[in-house]
Formats: sequence, structure tokens, C-alpha cells
Amino acid sequence: MSVQTNKELTGLSRLVNEFEETAIAVILGAMTVITFINVILRYGFDTGIIWGLEMVSFLFAWLVLFGASYAVKTTSHLGVDAIVNLFGPGGRRALGLISGLICVVFAFLLLKGAWDYWANFANLPQTEGRWFPLGFEEMRRTSYRGWYEVIDIPMPEWLRWIEPIMNDGDEYEKIPRFIPYLILPVGMALLLFRFIQATVRIWQGKATSLIVSHEAEDDVESVRHVNAGD
Repeated sequence: MSVQTNKELTGLSRLVNEFEETAIAVILGAMTVITFINVILRYGFDTGIIWGLEMVSFLFAWLVLFGASYAVKTTSHLGVDAIVNLFGPGGRRALGLISGLICVVFAFLLLKGAWDYWANFANLPQTEGRWFPLGFEEMRRTSYRGWYEVIDIPMPEWLRWIEPIMNDGDEYEKIPRFIPYLILPVGMALLLFRFIQATVRIWQGKATSLIVSHEAEDDVESVRHVNAGD
């Protein structure tokens, strides 16, 4: 299996790995706490956290997008390798490189789309070009969307410093949408990084595929034969 060990993680890879794992752990913990408290309040006191459902929905979206990139790193994405297994090591490596390059291009396109969507809410310019970015569009005052808010989650006091920057000094009642939507470009950037990393590992001969290996299945089969006395 092509899962990287801690010894193989250096520099940027180690930083990204720790960031992903920490974020996933914090998000899971926050979702559990909010949901647990809401259940207790609802069934025990006939009340609840009004913004709890929306917060958990956003956290779940963050978890999915962090998980998508982390699963590339751990080769946990499912895939069909019936055709790949028909080839020898050289053919598998070639097909792995082709698959990796396709995934890199796809992740790059996703990153462009994610940035363009998020930029609408962050008072930032979108990219020019239909498929690949050819620069940034000229920003107009009518392009600003930083005042868009979520539905229920209240604006915390410690974030008031962004109001002069994003909302002309006007107060937010709810948190602005560019904050929860930030996971879109961040998640796609992480996905692109992981696909580049995985493709480089195939090129270096450290891996042969982007998907989970069959080492566990092979071990189970070996044990079965031993137990059967074959």
C-alpha cells in the first residue's frame, strides 16, 4: 500500500498532512458536540440551538472536502482495476501516470471553478478564461458580494474586525458566506496537491496506482490457504 509514513513526510508534505489530520479531528469533534447538545436540549428541555443544523451542515461539507484530499494521500479512494491488472508492472505504471495526470488536470479545473465561485462572496476577482485561468477579471463595485450572510449562524464578536474590510463597516448579523465557503478553494487546492504528490510517487516507482492496493486481500487469501492446509 502506498500510504506514506511519517519518515517520508518532510517540509510541505508534513505541514499539509498535519493540517488535514488536525482539521478532520476538530471538525468531527465539533459536529459530535453540537449534535449531542442539540439532542439533549431538544428531548430534555424542548428547545435547541437554532444555528446548530446549519453549522453541522457546513462542518460536514468541510469534512467531505478535507477527506477527499486526505483519501488520495492514503490511497483510500475506491477504483476499478480489472483492466489495469491485465498488464505487467510497466504497463501498470504507465496507466497509473496517465490516470494521475488526468486527475491533476481535473483537480486544477475544480480549483479554478471553486475560486471563481468563492470569489463572488469574498470581494475578490474571478479568473478569466473558460477552462484555464488567463488572469483575473477587473473588479467593479457591483461585483462585491461580501455582505452575503448565512441563514442562522450568528456573527461572533471576535470576528467583527472583518466588517470594515468586507462590509464597509456595516455590522453582520450572521457570519458572511465567504467564511464557510472558503473550504471550496482550500479543499480543491489540497486535492490538487495530493494528486500531484501521488503522480510523482508513481513516477518515482514508489506506487503503482492512485487507488487502494490489494495487500489486505492478498493477506486474507494467504491465511485462508494456510487454514485450509493448501
